[in-house]
Amino acid sequence: MTNETPAVVAEGLRKRYGTTWALDGLDLTVPAGTVYGMLGPNGAGKTTAVRILTTLLRFDAGRARVAGYDVVRQAARVRDVIGLTGQYAAVDEILSGRQNLILFGRLHHLPRRAAQRRADELLERFGLAEVADRSAGTYSGGMRRRLDLAASMIMTPRLLVLDEPTTGLDPRSRNQLWTVVRELAANGTTVLLTTQYLEEADQLADRICVIDAGRMVAEGTSSELKARIGADRIELVVRDVADLATAAEILERLAAGPVTVDAEIRQLGAPVADRVAALGDVMRALEAAAVVVEDIALRRPTLDEAFLHLTGHSARPVARSDRAGEPVPVTEVGGPRREAGVAR
Repeated sequence: MTNETPAVVAEGLRKRYGTTWALDGLDLTVPAGTVYGMLGPNGAGKTTAVRILTTLLRFDAGRARVAGYDVVRQAARVRDVIGLTGQYAAVDEILSGRQNLILFGRLHHLPRRAAQRRADELLERFGLAEVADRSAGTYSGGMRRRLDLAASMIMTPRLLVLDEPTTGLDPRSRNQLWTVVRELAANGTTVLLTTQYLEEADQLADRICVIDAGRMVAEGTSSELKARIGADRIELVVRDVADLATAAEILERLAAGPVTVDAEIRQLGAPVADRVAALGDVMRALEAAAVVVEDIALRRPTLDEAFLHLTGHSARPVARSDRAGEPVPVTEVGGPRREAGVAR
């Protein structure tokens, strides 16, 4: 796989569990050498897509290639070039960190000494050398995730798939894992990251695709997705709730879009076209109207707002399951379903 060959290409992937469509025509292209974020709420189809791309699940229609290999006809070749870390650490809690990694090395048919050398390299790289001989059952959640990630790197995969790797981690452990992912990407590993954490996608991904109801609804850099909303926003808090109506009239006259009002916290907000000029105009108008402001600020759109704009809901509702055996009816998108043939 060269940098010109995409790490992943999926076209029209469809997967059904009973009457529930977990994937409904998913198209995906992951450039080699990048961190690519697949963002969506629980039930969007992210894990189903990962299981298909890593040869763990057959799809009903479409086609997919990983590192140039067909995931169905060349499944063994695909498994040779990928690493996978799921949502929960898959380590043996009785074994030590070093023993876990040696075991994974032996399962990959490394000679014993080579497995031992690789285990030591990874323990050092992932900051686990000092606890290498402790039982994995004594590790913190963040340490277990790093050990799990180290295990997926035993054979230095071309593509590392991380399926919601920071689920359940505290902020400190999450930041530690982010650092490791950045280092892997800097060393040339292509990373496919699924997440429901908007900040995680914003921090790590070179490009992001937004998945909803089994389809891609948008794709681009974080900045490009935020730009879908349009202008920057001006937000202010008035001292007296009685001034909300006057402040709203001023914003309506000077802003570039609809004004939002939260009376409970006395806050107003609106998009603006020229952020600096608009701020000055609004402040002067408020002063002329004798409206006392406790706080006023300009801010860029967030990825959370972009997700809401693109999908019509927030990024973390539990809408439905995308796991086999747990189908929940969902609203159909795009008209009647057609029957899909089994992938060959």
